Amino acid sequence: MTRSRSLVVRLDSAGDVLLAGPAVRAVAAGSSYTAVLCGPQGAPAARLLPGVDEVVVYDAAWVGLEPGPVSGEETQALLRTLSAGRFDRALILVSYHQSPLPAALLLKLAGVGWTAADSEDYPGTLLDLRHRRLPHRHEARAALDLAQDAGFTLPHGDSGELRVCAPPDVTHLTGTGPYVVFHPGAAVPARAWTPGRAARAAAALSAAGHRVVVTGAAAEKDLTSRVAGEHALDLGGMTDLHQLAGVLAGARVAVVGNTGPAHLAAAVGTPVVCPFAPVVPAERWRPYRVPHVLLGDGAAPCAGSRARRCPVPGHPCLDGVSDAEVLAAVAALVGGGGPGARPRPAGDGEPERGATV
Repeated sequence: MTRSRSLVVRLDSAGDVLLAGPAVRAVAAGSSYTAVLCGPQGAPAARLLPGVDEVVVYDAAWVGLEPGPVSGEETQALLRTLSAGRFDRALILVSYHQSPLPAALLLKLAGVGWTAADSEDYPGTLLDLRHRRLPHRHEARAALDLAQDAGFTLPHGDSGELRVCAPPDVTHLTGTGPYVVFHPGAAVPARAWTPGRAARAAAALSAAGHRVVVTGAAAEKDLTSRVAGEHALDLGGMTDLHQLAGVLAGARVAVVGNTGPAHLAAAVGTPVVCPFAPVVPAERWRPYRVPHVLLGDGAAPCAGSRARRCPVPGHPCLDGVSDAEVLAAVAALVGGGGPGARPRPAGDGEPERGATV
């Protein structure tokens, strides 16, 4: 295939963009120039992906937790930017429940020559390759499937795991000595422990002899302060995404729910203990190709609901996880074993290591 100027579209959050990393590397290996079109929340992650020459930011009105109104001015500016980019080929990456067609229309209007996407909806002439994802596929693997069927392949020696550019040395933040990262927040509240339950879990880790480092965004400083208490190091609001990658890279294990930092931990090769709310399927969103343990009740009444706030009183799917389960999961991943930790594959047919409790 002639090396082209290529565009990869992933308009969602930082975690979604990180999961697009293997597909982006495949596109970059077959392209002379590779740009990523993403939303404001995904831009910091896109800038960490190997193979990316340019990041174009557009706040799409049809994605995100709090999308803004449609703006003709911003849309026209995007069309001018994409037209000036002279892109020959584009991949539109979407989750299983999303449509790529609004983005496909914009790409056609901008003169992008050839576009591929997974689509359950009839695309008319908007897509040159209408791809169908295999059932039960992890989001990262599904994106790579699309790239490969569009003619892009990973370079020799690239096994398709998540990656980011080399993280910085952050010992000035974490101090020296082994530690466990505890990231209590999530963009979607249903996917996180309640603050009180998170604080008890952090205290239990500290009492068990782990040095605990609590992380979170600037908007989560009240949460991280409460969770850290007097027994953990509070880094809430003190790291950008690249620095957070450094903090995660230095950890023995990360305790984090189904949110962007779980995928960032996977991208730097750190094992993950993941309290995973079943509001979305674990087979599609679990930590990818790193040792991990999923905690929580996968058969809870909220399963498959895509709820943003827990619809069940008491948040039982996550808050029902015991301290003993958390400690056993951490012990299993740092090499100490632990009751109830059972290795199993991730379930997408790939050689991914995982565990469930």
